[in-house]
Amino acid sequence: MIDLHTHSTASDGNYSPSELVKMAASKGIEVLALTDHDSTSGLLEAQEEAKRQGIVFVPGIEVTITWPIGEFHLLGLGLTHTSRELAKVIERIHRERVFRNKKMIEKLSDFGISLSYEEMVEKFGSENIGRPHFAQIMVEKGYVQSRQTAFDRFFAVGRPCYVERDGADLYDAVEAIKSSGGVPVQAHPLSIYVSWGKIEETMEGIRDSGVMGLEAWHPAIRVSEAERLVELGKKLGMVVTGGSDFHGEKVRADRRLGFSAGKLKVPENLWYEELKPFLEKVHGGDTLEYRTSV
Repeated sequence: MIDLHTHSTASDGNYSPSELVKMAASKGIEVLALTDHDSTSGLLEAQEEAKRQGIVFVPGIEVTITWPIGEFHLLGLGLTHTSRELAKVIERIHRERVFRNKKMIEKLSDFGISLSYEEMVEKFGSENIGRPHFAQIMVEKGYVQSRQTAFDRFFAVGRPCYVERDGADLYDAVEAIKSSGGVPVQAHPLSIYVSWGKIEETMEGIRDSGVMGLEAWHPAIRVSEAERLVELGKKLGMVVTGGSDFHGEKVRADRRLGFSAGKLKVPENLWYEELKPFLEKVHGGDTLEYRTSV
């Protein structure tokens, strides 16, 4: 089993990087990528645990991209370090995230919901706070009965406490990932809300911006859609990947490590025949080791 898209407490996952790797090992996963949102802070911990567990570890990141409609996330897979360029991208997104979180706290206060940014940072042990953290603490404080209710009433797009995100420029993020030794891969391409009639043209433009791969297998789509994306990736000459987008039971109980579209296992050829050979060309060998800096 393989999984090329997961999250830990370094962003909005439920498990620490080492706990995530241990869980993956217990489920028979042989290849695991950690791709936290706008953060590389969990990579060293996960890498060390992967060595202990005998798992092939793929250091990664998932960068939030500014896009006119829908949601555009860019995976960086096979990072060897966090370059100055990537560090700048992460810092800019972090500043925007703090601003957004404080605006959501202000909006929640209009509904009699009292939260503080400092309280949330202390509770979750990170400043990489997102809407799932808001939902969790609101359940614990009794403001809502479930995390889904929090999203439905307050945080989904168009709801009263939603605040638009401002991410990185696509070109800047692509160059930052490449300067860190990674391969830029568009995560869950259908989330940019482009019709099938226009997706090939759109993906051609994204590829020409420097994105080298697309994530065809994702649990939010149907198997038939994943298969269409595989064919599109091959037609465009892009490396094809897939994963579970696992965050943990408290965030997305429907997503399981190692499983993707149709609740099927992530196809292992996406590593052995697609990403692994591609990374070997990029790195000039099969050694994949993450360092903290240049």
